[in-house]
Amino acid sequence: MSTVLVTGGTGKLGRAVVERLKDGEREIRVLSRTPGAGRAVGDLRTGAGLEEAVEGVEVVVHCATTYGRDDVVAARRLVDTIGRTGGAPHLVNISIVGVDRIPVPYYRAKLAAEGVISGSGLPWTTLRATQFHDLLATIFDVQRWLPFTVAPDGFRFQPIDIGTVADHMAELAVRKPLGRAPDLGGPRMHSMRQLAEIHRSVVHRWRPILSPRLPGRIARGYAEGWNLVPDNPQGTVTFEGFLLERVVR
Repeated sequence: MSTVLVTGGTGKLGRAVVERLKDGEREIRVLSRTPGAGRAVGDLRTGAGLEEAVEGVEVVVHCATTYGRDDVVAARRLVDTIGRTGGAPHLVNISIVGVDRIPVPYYRAKLAAEGVISGSGLPWTTLRATQFHDLLATIFDVQRWLPFTVAPDGFRFQPIDIGTVADHMAELAVRKPLGRAPDLGGPRMHSMRQLAEIHRSVVHRWRPILSPRLPGRIARGYAEGWNLVPDNPQGTVTFEGFLLERVVR
């Protein structure tokens, strides 16, 4: 029986990947800083426990993120630890569409982490996906105390369901390494104002939507569609469908 280690396996994407890999044909280890059933206790930031976690694994699905420069540290800790143990697992990594073009600081960290993985000498696959539905929902949710909702003019998104991304990550984990996998986008593209209108209609929070035009290369990237994958829309869950399901839950 093969062994798969999932980093970030207690997060939303990681949990979904773990569920899809539980088919009885492989042992699943979930890397976590806290003990629990099926978990390998380890810390990507310090390296504590990592050697035991990666020992004997054939695949590592790297879903862990710290939303900052620590992502580069984590990737380096991971590949260095694998190198010390003498293994050569297939390293499957999740990233973001546009990390190489839009100069958001977090994107720069993700791009640098991609470089660590691709230059590690290990067999690897990196999948870039567009923004998750719940990220965009959170952007609007955190504005609930304002008398208006801000949705910058020209910004476009192609939100995707976490489950769809998890399906692809799990599939990549059992295939041969691809290097850069085809980028993955959600089923529909919207302006940020359209997304704000959808959110407002579902949560029944009726307030004005302001759409200022923002300057700079980051704003240009979202306006030009550097974060979109028009030629590879995937999944059936739309942003509205995601919000409606969340309301029901």
